Amino acid sequence: MSMFRKKELAAHSTEASSMKKDLKTMDLILLGIGAVVGTGIFVITGVAAERYAGPALSLSFLVAAGAIILAGLCYAEFASRIPALGGPYAYMYVVFGEIVAWMTGWLVICEFFLAVSSVASGWSGYVQGFLDSLGVHLPVALSGAYNAEKGSYVDIIAVLVLLAVTFWVSQEAKTALRLNNVMVFVKFGIIALFVIVGIFYVKPDNWQPFMPFGFSGVVSGAAVVFFAFLGFDAVSMTAEEVKNPQKDIPRGIIGSIIITTILYVIVTLILTGIVPFDALGVKDPVAFAMRFVQLDGVAGIISVGAILTLLTVMIAMMYSLARIIYAISKDGLLPKFMSKIDEKKRTPKNATYVAGICTMIFAGLVPMELLAELTNIVTLMYLIVMAIGIIRLRKIAGDPKPGEFKIPFVPLVPILLAVVSIWLMVQLQAATWRAFVIALILGFVIYFAYGYRHSNEGKIKE
Repeated sequence: MSMFRKKELAAHSTEASSMKKDLKTMDLILLGIGAVVGTGIFVITGVAAERYAGPALSLSFLVAAGAIILAGLCYAEFASRIPALGGPYAYMYVVFGEIVAWMTGWLVICEFFLAVSSVASGWSGYVQGFLDSLGVHLPVALSGAYNAEKGSYVDIIAVLVLLAVTFWVSQEAKTALRLNNVMVFVKFGIIALFVIVGIFYVKPDNWQPFMPFGFSGVVSGAAVVFFAFLGFDAVSMTAEEVKNPQKDIPRGIIGSIIITTILYVIVTLILTGIVPFDALGVKDPVAFAMRFVQLDGVAGIISVGAILTLLTVMIAMMYSLARIIYAISKDGLLPKFMSKIDEKKRTPKNATYVAGICTMIFAGLVPMELLAELTNIVTLMYLIVMAIGIIRLRKIAGDPKPGEFKIPFVPLVPILLAVVSIWLMVQLQAATWRAFVIALILGFVIYFAYGYRHSNEGKIKE
């Protein structure tokens, strides 16, 4: 048996789906927006403006969006030509073979797993801050991740919110994403409130100097806010539940990226126009800007809205995490019980429960900064593999057929994506690289200890 055994390109089009196909383009765009617009707009804008780019952070978002659009184009062509559940994992199974597919899938699992856990931990912080303002205080033992010196043992709010999210995501896909869709519109409402009210308090003098840290500050800011766009790849995990995956998935990916970019740029311009950039080093910059101009009532609405809408990030990420686990277990590389479909709801119930339990443990016990440490590097690594994969796909299968999405300027576009991703990776700290190596070793151990011997493809080709 070879660990580079591949799935045939045609196999995905004939593979039967056990799940309900009732998602459309708008569902996918809203899923993408729900996964992306959260901590990026409500948290990272303030610190990135203060430390890296100043008012020119709006340009940083455009630079980062350029890189994300390159990634989105690669996703769109893959999704159109290989409309299979599992996203990058499924694509790499066709172009490079099983071991590369598994390691790519492992990196995607790490991305979503870390993202769900860290957002839950951050969400807990918002809720505890809100409760404190009402005079309600949790016992120290239940207020944070394990830290014996401080007397905290478990972040109970993070655990409880993930319990609720896990239950919700285990429902039918349309039902599970309905709350996401509603909350996306709530999110739009909060952003609209900030824009409509805030525009009257903008002082153009606050935009001077526009690039206080020079162009290098814009680029550094782009490296930071690049990660504010992560989550668009959740759209590619819906392949078995979409009515027309070859057209709807590319539209969902590109549509969600364009809309989130516009939102980020507008909010950043108004934010830095209201508050001098060097005063924005806070965790809740959008609400802070309203307090800065003494609109405490509006700030309160935005804070509550941010708490509610961060749920959409967890829902979208948990949904995607469950689907990638299901797809890999369906191929035998993870235990088969995780590929079981609920007969009534037609969703991967066991995969969802496994994802929920693991994220609850980590969100409850591990500090958020440690959870977030690996997210950046694992994502950039599999984007490099995706970029190389597009070039390989064109070599083994030719250009896309009529009706399939086609990336222009291949191989230039995927090469640009790989170069940008490598450049961003080398900016990361040595400690992050050490943790990344450990994660890779663990991935290889799981594959050779279990996946290699239980692979469906391996059994077929014996």
